[in-house]
Amino acid sequence: VQLVESGGGVVQPGGSLRLSCAASGFRFSDYPIDWSRQVPGKGLEMVAKIYSDATAYYEPSVVKGRFTISRNNAKSTVYLQMNTLEPEDTAVYFCRCRIGDRLYRGQGIQVIVSS
Repeated sequence: VQLVESGGGVVQPGGSLRLSCAASGFRFSDYPIDWSRQVPGKGLEMVAKIYSDATAYYEPSVVKGRFTISRNNAKSTVYLQMNTLEPEDTAVYFCRCRIGDRLYRGQGIQVIVSS
């Protein structure tokens, strides 16, 4: 199982980024995938999750209507479109997938929101 994030970087407040999570090594379409984030010194924080039927869950205190999670099963990829970014969104973002009793995650991608 491999999860590889991409699309991070530095953006000004109010800007947008689209993160991608490319998955391999398992039947992608069968599993939910989530995006979580971590600020140094703090715990991992759920951002959004998308289920195999494309139903989405958003952590309201984090997303505040600004992010959209989606998936393309043909490409085994999950996306996180982030709009109206705030400095508080600065973090390392991870995509994760639980298969059985094991939780897999990618290496993480840095997002920095700064003027």
